[in-house]
Amino acid sequence: MDEMKSDKRFSVETHALTKRFGRFTAVDNLELSVPEGEIFGFLGANGAGKTTAIRILCGLLLPTKGEARVNGFDIWKESEKIKRSIGYMSQKFSLYEDLTVRENLELYAGIYGIGGKRFRERLDVIVHRLDLESHLAKLTADIPLGWKQKAALAAATIHDPSIVFLDEPTGGVDPITRRAFWNLIFDLARAGKTIFVTTHYMDEAEYCHRISIMAQGRVIALGAPSVLKEEYGQETIQDLFITLLKRKEVGFA
Repeated sequence: MDEMKSDKRFSVETHALTKRFGRFTAVDNLELSVPEGEIFGFLGANGAGKTTAIRILCGLLLPTKGEARVNGFDIWKESEKIKRSIGYMSQKFSLYEDLTVRENLELYAGIYGIGGKRFRERLDVIVHRLDLESHLAKLTADIPLGWKQKAALAAATIHDPSIVFLDEPTGGVDPITRRAFWNLIFDLARAGKTIFVTTHYMDEAEYCHRISIMAQGRVIALGAPSVLKEEYGQETIQDLFITLLKRKEVGFA
């Protein structure tokens, strides 16, 4: 395989990235370049290949073929370095509910080799940013869902990664909490972090600098939300999403 040239201005680069499971192609020749500091929306119907692609980019799954670099690290050769350099918040809540919020954060920090003074410094930053002080000593099982999402984001960023993958981070929370969570995402982006986010809420896609829409393992649209709406003559991202999927005859199941 030819070496893909890395450009440090990009947090994520892929070329012809493909993943097959037997005869089924989940990710089909994915081409992406995500600049540092961008909020990038990764959209698609269920089964479009989004989660498989994210698992590859997070170093959790090897592709069948193609190339990718995340934070400059080669997906084939440096998956462990990728894992240690990113933050990842999965769809499924992953914190230990029988531990306090602080204990969870200390546990996750320890996984990344952060302890002592460095942990206390990072904890202070996270607590201030996410307003978690009043919940640190509470069992994670006892706090509301919106605060659990904040705690999960804190765990994903406790080691100060330069890129954060958020897989449907606001699923199941109310609109006010969703907007508050996005304000936190904006703060991270303003601090220079790259945010790679999937969502089924089309209004959230409007907050992204750029979005891609994926169907049957392929990206069928890519660009700034305003540009894509104008290009396809649609008023909203939801209208754009539905129109493109209908054109591709892709189901929503």
